[in-house]
Amino acid sequence: MFDIGFSEIVVIAVVALIVIGPERLPKTARMLGHLFGRLQRYVNEVKSDISREMELDELRRLQREVKGAATEFEQSVKSVASDFHSSVRNVEQQLNQAGTQDQSNQTGMQNPPNQTGAANSLPAPSAPSPSDAASSAEEPSRQPTLPGFDKL
Repeated sequence: MFDIGFSEIVVIAVVALIVIGPERLPKTARMLGHLFGRLQRYVNEVKSDISREMELDELRRLQREVKGAATEFEQSVKSVASDFHSSVRNVEQQLNQAGTQDQSNQTGMQNPPNQTGAANSLPAPSAPSPSDAASSAEEPSRQPTLPGFDKL
C-alpha cells in the first residue's frame, strides 16, 4: 500500500526502540496496529461505497433506458390503436352510408335491377314491413357502434 521495503521497516523499528524505549514499545506497537487496522477498514468502506455508487448510477441509467423504451412502446401501441379505431370508424361510416343508400333505393324502386360484380354476392334485402317502413321514414337505420369504441 505504501511501498515500504523490509529494510526500511527495520530502520523504523530500531529508531522507535531507541526513541520510545523497551518498556513502552509493545503498547505503542499495539496502538499502531489498531490504528493501521482502522485505516484499512476505513479504506475498504470507502472503496465499497464508491463501488455501490457506481452500481447505483449504472442501475439508474438502465432504469432510464427501460422507461424510455416503455414510453416508446406505449406511444407506438397508442398510435396503432388510434389507427385501428379510425379504420373501424371508417368502415362503420361506409356501412351506414351503404345502408342509407340501400334504403333510399328500396323506397324509390320496389324492384331494383340486378347489379353485377361483388354486389351479386350480397343477399337481396327483404321488403320492409309496414311498421319498419314507418320507422325508416323517420330515421335511417344505422350500424350499431362496436362495443368499446363508443368510449374513445
